[in-house]
Amino acid sequence: MVKKKMTDQHEKKTDETPDSKENGTTQENVTADKQEVADTENKDKQSTGTKEAESDKVEAVEKSPEEKLADMQDKYLRLSAEFDNYRRRTLREKMELAKYGGESLLLNILPLIDDFERALSHMKSATDRISMKEGIDLIYVKLMEFLKQNGVSEIESLDSDFNVDLHHAVAKKAVGEEEKKGKIVEVVQKGYYLQDKVLRHSKVVVGE
Repeated sequence: MVKKKMTDQHEKKTDETPDSKENGTTQENVTADKQEVADTENKDKQSTGTKEAESDKVEAVEKSPEEKLADMQDKYLRLSAEFDNYRRRTLREKMELAKYGGESLLLNILPLIDDFERALSHMKSATDRISMKEGIDLIYVKLMEFLKQNGVSEIESLDSDFNVDLHHAVAKKAVGEEEKKGKIVEVVQKGYYLQDKVLRHSKVVVGE
């Protein structure tokens, strides 16, 4: 009797085991399918959200013709105002340069004026003409050195051929020597260069 019960229980366990395994496998498959469906739905949602965002950006970037025209007019007005400010500033700087451009030059020449004033004051009571002449010569040397430092140099004219680009003939003078004909025999007023440009033509007398 006991053996029969044990046999019946063993048969029941044997019958239940394959079914239980089959049911477990089926449940796992269903869970996996649900997870796969959920992942697919999430991807679709993300893709849809990205497309909607891109669509919103495109709509935001694209403007109507009226808006584009308004932007262009605004840019034009800004550029026009900036150019007008630049033009006015440049014009003001040019005017200041023309007005005060010689400031440094005049500042450096003031000491020479001081020397001349001292010499003139000394001449009223001076009895030594030699020392007075030496003082004036010293001022002259200082003046010529100042001009040289600022690019001014003398045009060498005496005994040179007459050149219309450098000289201005004020008279002609008969000469006995043949080699002096057509040459400058006297300088009435010296001429000067400023760098390589003629600052003032020399006034000369030409031999003939």
